[in-house]
Amino acid sequence: MESTEDPEAFVPPPPDALPPPPPEIPPNVVPVQLTTDSVPEETKKISKPKRFPIARRGVGSRGQKIQLLSNHFKVSISNTGGHFFHYSVSLSYEDGRPVEAKGIGRRLIDKVHETYGSDLAGKDFAYDGEKSLFTIGAMPRNKMEFTVLLDSFTSNRNSGNGSPVGNGSPSETDKKRMRRAFQSKTFKVEMSFAAKIPMQAIAAALRGQESENSQEALRVLDIILRQHAAKQGCLLVRQSFFHNDPKNYVDLGGGVLGCRGFHSSFRASQGGLSLNMDGSTTTIIQPGPLIDFLIANQNVSNPFQIDWAKAKRTLKNLRIRVSPTNQEYRITGLSENTCKEQMFSLKSRATDGNDVESLDITVYHYFVNHRNIDLRYSGDLPCINVGKPKRPTYIPVELCSLLPLQRYIKALTVLQRSQLVEKSRQKPQEKIRILTDVMKSNNYAAEPMLRSCGITISSQFTHVQGRVLTAPKLKAGNDEDVIPRNGRWNFNHKKFYEPSKIENWAVVNFSARCDVRGLVRDLIRFGEMKGILISDPVDVLDENGQFRRAPPLVRVEKMFEQIQKAFPNSPPRFLVCLLPDKKNSDIYGPWKRKNLAEYGIFNQCLAPTRVNEQYILNVLLKINAKLGGLNSLLAMEQSRNIPFVSKVPTIIFGMDVSHGSPGQSDVPSIAAVVSSRNWPLLSRYRASVRSQSPKVEMVDSLFTLTPDKKDDSGIVRELLLDYYKSSGQTKPAQIIIFRDGVSESQFTQVLNIELDQIIEACKFLDESWSPKFTVIVAQKNHHTKFFQDGSPDNVPPGTVIDSAVCHPQSYDFYMCAHAGMIGTTRPTHYHVLLDEIGFSADDLQELIHSLSYVYQRSTTAISVVAPVRYAHLAASQISQFLKCDDMSETSSSHGGLTSAGQIPVPELPELHRNVCSSMFFC
Repeated sequence: MESTEDPEAFVPPPPDALPPPPPEIPPNVVPVQLTTDSVPEETKKISKPKRFPIARRGVGSRGQKIQLLSNHFKVSISNTGGHFFHYSVSLSYEDGRPVEAKGIGRRLIDKVHETYGSDLAGKDFAYDGEKSLFTIGAMPRNKMEFTVLLDSFTSNRNSGNGSPVGNGSPSETDKKRMRRAFQSKTFKVEMSFAAKIPMQAIAAALRGQESENSQEALRVLDIILRQHAAKQGCLLVRQSFFHNDPKNYVDLGGGVLGCRGFHSSFRASQGGLSLNMDGSTTTIIQPGPLIDFLIANQNVSNPFQIDWAKAKRTLKNLRIRVSPTNQEYRITGLSENTCKEQMFSLKSRATDGNDVESLDITVYHYFVNHRNIDLRYSGDLPCINVGKPKRPTYIPVELCSLLPLQRYIKALTVLQRSQLVEKSRQKPQEKIRILTDVMKSNNYAAEPMLRSCGITISSQFTHVQGRVLTAPKLKAGNDEDVIPRNGRWNFNHKKFYEPSKIENWAVVNFSARCDVRGLVRDLIRFGEMKGILISDPVDVLDENGQFRRAPPLVRVEKMFEQIQKAFPNSPPRFLVCLLPDKKNSDIYGPWKRKNLAEYGIFNQCLAPTRVNEQYILNVLLKINAKLGGLNSLLAMEQSRNIPFVSKVPTIIFGMDVSHGSPGQSDVPSIAAVVSSRNWPLLSRYRASVRSQSPKVEMVDSLFTLTPDKKDDSGIVRELLLDYYKSSGQTKPAQIIIFRDGVSESQFTQVLNIELDQIIEACKFLDESWSPKFTVIVAQKNHHTKFFQDGSPDNVPPGTVIDSAVCHPQSYDFYMCAHAGMIGTTRPTHYHVLLDEIGFSADDLQELIHSLSYVYQRSTTAISVVAPVRYAHLAASQISQFLKCDDMSETSSSHGGLTSAGQIPVPELPELHRNVCSSMFFC
């Protein structure tokens, strides 16, 4: 029986449902005092006070003011007194089996709305496509069930005897089959009341009073926009939508297209509620003839060269349209035999109309002779199976076309990725024009749910005031000043601040085509100009030609045999390695592992194509940093004038976790933490790297007790001891943590999981030691952009914004430290989660701005603080170790498991003591 309860009513439980009252405590019993020793360890952890991100303490004032536009569009909401009602949706077949097919949910809910609109009090729905549905105001009942008939022409089973589909002019037998294919299927749709969300929560969020209700209310608004896009036939990817319009496609090669679309999300900001609209890009399968996709995907010249085992994996679950019937199916596999050999039973009624006759024929014979369809090349190729394992339905491959807007979720090649980035770039004025057009064409005013909420969305960009901070002065060799201009500087007629010395070195050439002698001459000559004394190499070792086509590990091993002959007594200190491939050389991982983990040799890999003075300078920047030199440093570092940092021993951490590519769910994640050393310097760092379970974002090896509980083998101890040794036996009194790659929903985890580990590591070293912490998250993966009002140029380097589009309460700001030369500048969004040190807004922004100028690999300011970029580099480089075929299969010291729960996470080899405290990642 269906419930008719009012979801707003609360009925107290009957008295007999209450637990019995506690007995009185006898007067002679003395309560036992509970000590922390008697509390289980798990309970202690749960009972710890939770840390939450701090509120904004003020805004900055330094810098030259600048008027900007932002891609936030003001949202007005008039119906703040109403409520969203959340209903849980359950979809099932007539026999009670749950519906698992993706994409059918929206069709079912639309059918419910169309068929039962009067029973639902005319309510409009906002449906997320899965298990949540929202209305404005309550529906008539708390629990409702509906029966829906839906045409099943896109997922028909055919006759289930292995027969192929029909054509456009069927026989009488075919017509019966077609009627069965197009018959309706019955579904059950159940909606149950789950929660009531006041719209007032949005207004509360704008006042900085965020709650679970306010987050849910904004989620409902986002779902309304997703539904609006879905009705237009868009592909939905999280909060982005993509139209089926060929002018939005760019060819990336391999049968993969880049598809340009838009991201939209509602944001609570200081200026009120806004809609953040930005460009977005995804990758899709090339629509059209299926055989064309396979030829492009496998880079072959004709259908008969296709690797069908590989094709089977690639095609599984893709949707196709079959000619000439135009029916749509999902691919389940391939036939075991070719079209001319694959048999099936064709069933038809006997001439007397009573008995069913069965004829075994091939798929090819059926289509050519029964359907009169000319098959030009499919006869000698496998068929596409769109049926079930025990009830296959075979279709010749040349009759199949891939439907548009199907996501390509496998890892892109390096070339595809660079093509995608290059072809997705848009200059500021182009982005403004495109976003202006989409805000007009989206026609949000016609969306019934938005109208019911009383929501109107402006099509005008938000005006924002920013400030441009002055670039910090740098120091080069001989104490010369370096003045950055427009976020850039050079070393013309200047030496590096602290040049290294290169002796006992060699060049190894893995069959790269270049003038090796000329390259060596240039390195020595330009190195001398920058203050680096480079002796002649001991040897230039060319790869033995017979190993050029050998596996990468073999090539590296054979090269090291040559190195050992050239350096019989001890390994070289430094090697220059010339690689034949500019991008993604498969030698790189094994080479780095051999040098850094086994022999402790500093090395620099090059893939020289166009060698000029700037190229050599860039190489020397990296080499000098790796070998312990400093190219430049902040003048404030040298004079010890950085507020809060120069006078009090301070260590800076940069933290990042690198995950496997999409589709690689079993590849371990790599956690990297870099730390500053040689205080009061802020320009020299070292790294510590660990592997952990795939796709796990929180670093779980910051504090790791050994099995005997007597020692800590975690990352933080290693870095703190290095700081102590390199900074005159000084313990840091302040720890500044920059964390990359986490979303707002993970901020409390950073404060309560990662920070807890860091504090435990400190206490393990010295129980009485209580340093002050400042924790800052750096986000690049967001969609807020800024534009100069009335100028085609990007915002100038040093631009900071801490008002208008920033959070109404939390401590956040945007910074564009770098000069955006290509496309539209993406600012870094900094969130200050904790600040025990007590920076003013100006001092913290100046520090972060300055840390964008200490990146030793370039002569430009970078978009994010250097420690974060270094952590990303360290994780990326060490992850190459895992690509070696002989990777250890032993589990990591912290015992992580893969998502399968059984395969141990491979342990990374330790870096050799010669290089472990260096900037090997530069």
